[in-house]
Amino acid sequence: TRKVLSRIPEAKSDYKHEPKSRTARELAWLIVLEELFLIDGLEKGAFDWVEKSAPVTMQEVLAIFDAHHDDITQRMKSTPSSTWEATVPFLFQGQEVMRVTGLQSCWGTLFDQVHHRGQLTTYLRPMGSTVPQIYGPSADEP
Repeated sequence: TRKVLSRIPEAKSDYKHEPKSRTARELAWLIVLEELFLIDGLEKGAFDWVEKSAPVTMQEVLAIFDAHHDDITQRMKSTPSSTWEATVPFLFQGQEVMRVTGLQSCWGTLFDQVHHRGQLTTYLRPMGSTVPQIYGPSADEP
């Protein structure tokens, strides 16, 4: 994920392939927010999604990712199984939209991050960048 985010050219981070889409920077920020959201929800016992505007630069997005990713990973690893198994409400704009286990929320968030990372890879070449290896070799990297 870090490799994909780092390939977004600063000068073209507002690229989007059509008007309804998010910009590359907004997609990158969404991935970062989802990591922060997931660990926060697990630790608090409730997932409360709040949209936050993307930082102005990709440098800021990457700095926030870098500042938190390793810590989030460690906190996830040390989360007790009871937390993963507990039913946790998911709130959006103050309204509960679903209630599933912490593990189900984690999988859902992971799948959403993978989806948005895939979207970003389709933006990279049109922005003049290259696609890094994700699941194996890419046409841009042997």
